[in-house]
Amino acid sequence: MKLLLDENLPKRLKQDFPGHEVFTVRDKGWNGVKNGELLKLMVADEFQALLTFDKNLQHQQNFKKYTLTVFVLNAPINTYAVLTNLSGKVRQKLSQDSLPIGPIITSLA
Repeated sequence: MKLLLDENLPKRLKQDFPGHEVFTVRDKGWNGVKNGELLKLMVADEFQALLTFDKNLQHQQNFKKYTLTVFVLNAPINTYAVLTNLSGKVRQKLSQDSLPIGPIITSLA
């Protein structure tokens, strides 16, 4: 599966998803691209999911226009030491036969 890590996530998080094609926004040269345009670029480049720390994204976009899953990582801070604890939950969702379109809030609790 092709995954994109938003620019608000540590790039080290890429290593938590072996067996997947994982890119960062920086890898793709998409730094500073607004969310709506980023989602369009992702669809055009055949990404299946975005991982982000942006809790507002789910309220700002109409996900009926996109065929993407967005994992909103919900934690007190966006450091690798904290966010790696959410990776197992994301991997579990990624292993399912099909992903829901739109946001999935992934929390520590």
